[in-house]
Amino acid sequence: MNDQDLRQQIKGYAQRPMEQRKRWYSSAAEAYDQVRPHYPISLINRVVDIAQISSHSSILEIGCGPATATVSFAPLGCSITCLEPNSEFTRLAQQNCQPYPNITIKNVSFEEWPLSRGCFDYVLAATSFHWIPAEVGYAKAASALNDNGKLILLWNKELQPNHRVYQQLANIYQHHAPELARYEDLSTQQIVLDSLGNLVLESGHFQEMVSERVTTQVTYSSSEYLALLTTYSPYLQLSASTRQALFKDLKIFINETLGGKLELAYTSAFHIAQKK
Repeated sequence: MNDQDLRQQIKGYAQRPMEQRKRWYSSAAEAYDQVRPHYPISLINRVVDIAQISSHSSILEIGCGPATATVSFAPLGCSITCLEPNSEFTRLAQQNCQPYPNITIKNVSFEEWPLSRGCFDYVLAATSFHWIPAEVGYAKAASALNDNGKLILLWNKELQPNHRVYQQLANIYQHHAPELARYEDLSTQQIVLDSLGNLVLESGHFQEMVSERVTTQVTYSSSEYLALLTTYSPYLQLSASTRQALFKDLKIFINETLGGKLELAYTSAFHIAQKK
């Protein structure tokens, strides 16, 4: 994916009707909570150190989902206000954050949230900021921050098998859903992450950006991997019959050829930028 394709894809997500965006992950909310990877603790620790987050900090989190990133920052004891437009995600986030009285979760979109101007030390978004129209998101995030505030964007890229296994899986995709026979190696993922960082600076609201990334290796069972796929937007757009046929053949291949396990890798990253 080149830079222009990425910008068009992000624009496509953000331009969907609000009600569609609110419900987009409803059918996959439980799977998202169970099988989407959390952010590596080494990455979280770097964010805390670089941004100088403390127990006295106040964080506004945009699109917290089931609190995938929230629970990594919650033990710091800082105040975190989470905005989540999806009601199923809100329920799961409340459940996952029960041990943390410093967390407040609101079932509202960032666009519809009544702006608390200058009230937060940090605005955090974990693989969610691309769902907000750029002309709204960056300006409103900057307005929510105090004069020394920072924007923190976390990203987990899609989990990928190695290229040899991908080539074998591609035959199945070509039969059922050729539009999904797409492979992003780690170098391509890094290009995408760089482009996401450039969008922050181009907004004109932030400066002095710091970025880092880390690659993680994981192993998923065939059932876990198929559940993971249901949480990715291109798979949510498939017809039920196409998805069922595709998943049936993927499961057979993973179980019979790979021993029921799939080795995967993904890149995680952060962008931290100072409010202008």
